[in-house]
Amino acid sequence: MILLTRLNGPVFALNPDLVERADSTPDTVITLVDGTKYVVSESLAELVALIRRYRASVVADAQQMVGQPAEAHREPVPDEGAEGEDPTNVVQLHRRER
Repeated sequence: MILLTRLNGPVFALNPDLVERADSTPDTVITLVDGTKYVVSESLAELVALIRRYRASVVADAQQMVGQPAEAHREPVPDEGAEGEDPTNVVQLHRRER
């Protein structure tokens, strides 16, 4: 989420993945994929920088997660399920109750 300031003052959080376009008319108007529009006090250049910084942080966080051992990165567990499937590429995410 990125923090933006409405033209009349309040700050709000916006999911930048929902932005369809942004225009400078001269106020910055953000149009979301569902047609919702927001007028914000940030310039178009500031908005683009915020979105780029947000997306870069998502990539950096993902790379950091890959570099650290996590609960979901356990050894593959053979699947007792479908016949003919390769059980070596199945990773157990939840313990099975038996």
